[in-house]
Amino acid sequence: MAGEKTFVIVGAGLAGAKMAEELRARDFPGHVVLIGTEEHLPYERPPLSKEYFAGTKRLLDFTVQRGDWYRDHRVDLRLGTTVTAIDPAAHTVALPDGSTVHYDKLALATGSRSRRLPLSGADSSGVHVLRTVSEADDLLAAIRRDDGTAARLAIIGAGWIGLEIAAGARGHGAEVAVIESAATPLSGSLGPRIGTVFADLHRAHGVDMRLGASVREIAVDGGRATGVILADGSTLPADAVLVAVGAAPNIELAEDAGLAVDGGVLVDSSLATSDPDIVAVGDIAAAEHPTLGGRVRVEHWANALNQPAVAAATMLGIDASYDRLPYFFTDQYDLGMEYVGLAPPDSRVVTRGDVDKREFLAFWLDDDNKVLAGMNVNIWDAGDDIRALISSASPVDPARLADANVPLSDVAT
Repeated sequence: MAGEKTFVIVGAGLAGAKMAEELRARDFPGHVVLIGTEEHLPYERPPLSKEYFAGTKRLLDFTVQRGDWYRDHRVDLRLGTTVTAIDPAAHTVALPDGSTVHYDKLALATGSRSRRLPLSGADSSGVHVLRTVSEADDLLAAIRRDDGTAARLAIIGAGWIGLEIAAGARGHGAEVAVIESAATPLSGSLGPRIGTVFADLHRAHGVDMRLGASVREIAVDGGRATGVILADGSTLPADAVLVAVGAAPNIELAEDAGLAVDGGVLVDSSLATSDPDIVAVGDIAAAEHPTLGGRVRVEHWANALNQPAVAAATMLGIDASYDRLPYFFTDQYDLGMEYVGLAPPDSRVVTRGDVDKREFLAFWLDDDNKVLAGMNVNIWDAGDDIRALISSASPVDPARLADANVPLSDVAT
């Protein structure tokens, strides 16, 4: 209809799909254009290293919406299409064929890409990263064997993706080695004390944990990776190598368009960028957080799921603020964990429960004994209490916090 506004969403992952959902849920009557690089319908990414890799979920199980939803809700879904530029002055985005799409409002949900390593052999066949379902399929094909022999997988990096894939690969019968330069896994997220819990978990399940080790190069024979050569000259033979050393936010479009960026696209608590007609959500959004009192950018599923409600309101001129605490979760073997909040990894850690049995809570405290973050491991009724402690910003008594007989509601000083 003439005169209708057009809202364009760049990035067709979970965040982009949720943007389209929220706009229609709020009765936006105009055109919605959703543009994504992958050929697949928008899907969630956490299962790629969890249930999908383990073989307990299919892609359809974590696809955000079926294809007919986009048709029925008048969403112009353009898959296999990469936006090449944004012109804020003209209010257009450019496509590879030279055409442009006009927008009245624009949402950036461009996500992240896997970081690569500047190593000899890193571009060889048999070296994998994990960000897309196609990459997950390739890695699964590399470690599955029909002849009863065990494939050998070397994983560079003991972060969340690396450890989840290690657990999944062990479930498929693969021999797994994890190489990490830090002395413990997850040291940048959880610190060394809790990182040791995960090191012990993987060793108990037969993973060769090479901690405090660095990789010199990827061993290659005939153009294919055959293992990992460590800095000390030793070689870990492998049929496949996974590089799992983190992700880089896709902020180049925003930067080239002149938006304010600093390691992410800078947005206020309403998720508006430095251009009032452009919002940003998900991995790329470095947002002012009203509760945490600073700028936060985290690459967690929860942001992609929940930020679009606020960003859609902002696009429609409705006051909204994103104040949810950062949240992520993991499943490895028989360990399930949820983490909420945000804390420096060198913060003081207080635990309650049985750490050895991996049934415990952990809390990260600042110098004033305020709870910055909390984690529940195989305990599933503490999430609301942990959030309340963080949101209250009240000092706690560490001794009472560690005492499982004291309700979490009674630990404040």
